[in-house]
Amino acid sequence: MRAAIRFGLMGLAASALAGCVVNETRPLPKLEAVQATQQIAETELLDVGIREFDAGVPEELKDNTEALDKRRIYPEVRKAESRLLAVRLRTTLEASGQWGAVRVVPESVKYVDVLVTARILESTGQDLSLAVTAKDSVGRIWIDNKTYSGGADLGSYKTDAALRARDAFQNVYSSIANDLLAARERLSGAERREVRQVAQLQFARDLDSKSFGGYLQKGAGGLERIARLPATDDPALVRVEKIRERDMTVIDTLDGYNTGFSEQLFDSYGAFRRTSYEAIDKEDRARSQATTRTVLGAAAVLASIFVSSQCSGTNYDCQRIEDAVRTAGAIGGTAAVLSGIQKYSDAKNAAQEVKELATSFENEAAAQVVEVEGRSLKLTGTAEEQYREWRRLLAEIYREERAPEQPAPATAKP
Repeated sequence: MRAAIRFGLMGLAASALAGCVVNETRPLPKLEAVQATQQIAETELLDVGIREFDAGVPEELKDNTEALDKRRIYPEVRKAESRLLAVRLRTTLEASGQWGAVRVVPESVKYVDVLVTARILESTGQDLSLAVTAKDSVGRIWIDNKTYSGGADLGSYKTDAALRARDAFQNVYSSIANDLLAARERLSGAERREVRQVAQLQFARDLDSKSFGGYLQKGAGGLERIARLPATDDPALVRVEKIRERDMTVIDTLDGYNTGFSEQLFDSYGAFRRTSYEAIDKEDRARSQATTRTVLGAAAVLASIFVSSQCSGTNYDCQRIEDAVRTAGAIGGTAAVLSGIQKYSDAKNAAQEVKELATSFENEAAAQVVEVEGRSLKLTGTAEEQYREWRRLLAEIYREERAPEQPAPATAKP
């Protein structure tokens, strides 16, 4: 009878494997960006440029679709996310009221008070991980390739309204914003003003290195410092400021297209993330259950075959019960193995579902045709080329407007 009980327990264990364990998940604590509580002096109000994020597609895998799929990297989705996620960080900084103009800028934009770059390490419906670097015009590193990671706040996935009200990964953007603020607060008022002046002089030097080349010099640690300042009424400086205003207008135009791109895809991208989360969760559960069911099911089958008899040769009732339990154990174990195989199939189907969702999103995230300076261009790829062409045009405008007889700029002490 002890054998019957032992085999009976094995059969029950195999049958119990058909169930699954559901772990309760709770919404994450919400982290908000620190809000400004007082007016910041305009001379200390720093502008922030956020470059479109590096999509983070490994170079060695860019042509290996199977390997990328296993890592849940869909290149076209990542291309879209390089703009979408940058816009969400920009929105977070703007909403804090701590900064001047905050823009998503092309890669060739260099002369801004604070420049933020980021690389996407992981981006799924479940997790977001970014490697972020930030530095000011002087050359101080504010954030040094720091990784910001977070799981999805499932509260944002409950309804469409909740998803629109708060990004599932808002905690990640808020963490970056608060670190940027902490770095700024470590600077004195004079240092913040210097950041603004250096960015202005860098822009001027890029346009006219002959006239403005001597105003900046490298200091300790490779930081760029002000050696002297042009007079505030210097005609060359006035022209540079007018040129810079035109440049900012074009950058604002490109930033506006990024905003429109983000708004157009807001609902579909949110739905993609939410459904992707559900599919990945289903895939992970299926893989876990497949492993458990297959291993334990196989163990039950082997036990039913190889465990020695515990009944005496004359105890026929015991033998009949033992045979019945062996048969039940084999059947139950085999069923568990087959169930495990089915779970592997479910996992594969769920992975395919994620890929199909990504492909669907890729189609919606195709490059947008926009108008900049009277020319049609695509926001992806050609936007960078368009801005570089615009910068060349700015230099020509400056040379045309500059009088040939212009004297060397007057100087003032910094």
